[in-house]
Amino acid sequence: MTDQEILQIAMRQSAIDSNCRPEDFTGHQNVIVHSAGNAGARKYLELPVSCDLVSYGTNIVASVSPEFEKTVRNYIGKYTVEHCFETPNLHVLDEAVSVYGMRVCFMAEYFLPKTDALSGQSCRYEMRELTAADFETLYLPAWSNALCEKRKELDVLGVGAYEGSRLIGLAACSADCDDMWQIGIDVLPEYRREGIASALTQSLACRILERGKVPFYCCAWSNIRSARNAIRSGFRPAWAQLTVRPEKFVEEMNR
Repeated sequence: MTDQEILQIAMRQSAIDSNCRPEDFTGHQNVIVHSAGNAGARKYLELPVSCDLVSYGTNIVASVSPEFEKTVRNYIGKYTVEHCFETPNLHVLDEAVSVYGMRVCFMAEYFLPKTDALSGQSCRYEMRELTAADFETLYLPAWSNALCEKRKELDVLGVGAYEGSRLIGLAACSADCDDMWQIGIDVLPEYRREGIASALTQSLACRILERGKVPFYCCAWSNIRSARNAIRSGFRPAWAQLTVRPEKFVEEMNR
């Protein structure tokens, strides 16, 4: 699978999620579409959405409910692409949607593998491939980034680092959609800064590609440690995404 094929698969999935066309992400004009449910969308998405902004770098595709179309059109038409995803401009969108009882909520950067960079990472600990059957006893706080108990049926593959019989690091992936599997990573605090995270992430990414799937990685802009791990592991920034959710949902998350 080439880098271009990987990118095309990602854009095709984003088009399913956003209810648009893959080529909408490659233009230089912003695109606004109405959000709709789709059985092929990433499993954790709650569709339709009120407002979701996606950018692969050249423009913004806004997937919105009809009542938000004018507000979002004015917003993404006023500011440059990159500034629409950051403050102070982002306060304008947040204030506009607050009238409807909504708030800006999730903001993240997504990474895709660069195939010629998926090598060179190793660690001094034994690494073992794990499958869903091996995860049953691992739904614990220590592995909450690698595994998701609420959607454990999606956790399909992992690579663990072991010191003797003790699991000290875990990269695992969830089959969030048909063609793309998302990687999460955890390393016990006392074993960090030894290259374990990047070795596990890279090893898992290669195993995912061997299975004909595209691995992807997500983190917040401010999570420097996670973003550095993505880069060391052979991933590069691919798209940014911002989602508006109900104010009560945001308040609940902040408790």
